[in-house]
Amino acid sequence: MKILVAGATGVIGRRLVPLLLDAGHEVAGTTRRPERAESLAKLGARPIVVDAFDAAALTAAVADERPDVIVHQLTDLSAEDFDANSRLRAEGTRNLVAAARAAEVEAMIAQSIAWVYMPGATPAGEDDPLDPSAPPYDGIAALEAAIATMPHGVVLRYGALYGPGTWYAPDGAIAERVRAGELALTPAWTSFVHVDDAATAALAALDWPAGPVNIVDDEPAPASEWLPIYSEIIGAPEPGIARHAAATSRPVSNAKAHDLGWKPKYSTWRTGFAEMRS
Repeated sequence: MKILVAGATGVIGRRLVPLLLDAGHEVAGTTRRPERAESLAKLGARPIVVDAFDAAALTAAVADERPDVIVHQLTDLSAEDFDANSRLRAEGTRNLVAAARAAEVEAMIAQSIAWVYMPGATPAGEDDPLDPSAPPYDGIAALEAAIATMPHGVVLRYGALYGPGTWYAPDGAIAERVRAGELALTPAWTSFVHVDDAATAALAALDWPAGPVNIVDDEPAPASEWLPIYSEIIGAPEPGIARHAAATSRPVSNAKAHDLGWKPKYSTWRTGFAEMRS
């Protein structure tokens, strides 16, 4: 198949492109930064320099490429600007879907997130409602609504990404906050997914039915459980206890992804975190 990866030089995109090429697909990838085009070419993908906010240029690029599938991995989090990322999820996705429809591309796979479900004690499944009070909700709701207008749209609701190049890497933003003592032991839930497993899910999703799929590992955990282990591994001080903190967020189920045949290499964050020691 001809596949266009939008956001091909991001933390997932640069892992996904080689997987697609190894599977025999013809791959083109977008980046908004001209200096990153060469890295795509070295991987064997056809680089396309285009900004998702430039609707006309994006429409022309997709029309020229005419892929069978678009994999949407666009994010804007390098500067930790959550408003910019929400805007990209809303406007960028809208432009990408419009470009796909204009070029008669029928299938799109898109990156979403798994930590916006309504709070609850049981693991959240894909049919459970999202929480409108969650800060990322507006951007996620706009993204998923746009993807739902595609003839065939798959939404990958990723858990918290960890691994090399992510915020949880030893040199990442979360690691810096933990070393600064900004995170405490609370009952807040996190469902993790290693970035390599996030990429394999995007590859597998080429054969999946339309709709949302949670992409998380097999062991959701509260911060009171994972944070002490993470802190010790990255050499941070022992985190403090947040007294009287209420449980927030929710564990997330990956049962649907398992039923579709996806099994994470890192079934638990414990294994993935342990690799940070080396």
